[in-house]
Amino acid sequence: MSEQAATELSGSTETTHQTLLLVDDSAPFRERLARAFRDRGFHVCPAGKYDEAVAVGHGIVPSMAVVDLRMPGPSGLSLVRDLKAMHAETRILVLSGFGSISTAIDAVRLGATNFLPKPADADDILAALERGESDLSELPETEPETPSLARAEWEHIHRVLADCGGNISECARRLGIHRRSLQRKLQKRAP
Repeated sequence: MSEQAATELSGSTETTHQTLLLVDDSAPFRERLARAFRDRGFHVCPAGKYDEAVAVGHGIVPSMAVVDLRMPGPSGLSLVRDLKAMHAETRILVLSGFGSISTAIDAVRLGATNFLPKPADADDILAALERGESDLSELPETEPETPSLARAEWEHIHRVLADCGGNISECARRLGIHRRSLQRKLQKRAP
């Protein structure tokens, strides 16, 4: 038995009481993060999609969860909502390569502690979970800077896509554009 496996079974590290549910559909990214968290003393439960994560959530009570926004099947926002319903005390961080301000707000409204853009490493994730909701209270009360037209379009597209439950065809219909045009726009990073 490896030293790491023996440590996890014996519970001899300081942070073994901290269980991390790690949900990402990218296996290489998920494994890299899982290894980094195990090196920091966490018990990591990886999952590749919504169904796997819910099954893990029924078996354990994770102290923290890192959830990818976009994955096959139900989105990360649905998973945040359902994990919070199962375990209200779990601190959840949402990761996204295509995040927008409206998506981050939706994630926090559903119960996420924080939201980070990809790529993020274990230190970034832990820092964001530690900061948690304090980030929201520290936001200035003044009006935000007016976004560029490209940024406003990008956020609007992602808001409509979220309203459509990730259905690209329905989103394209609501926006009045061709589905392929929408897919091209979705592949671009935020301006």
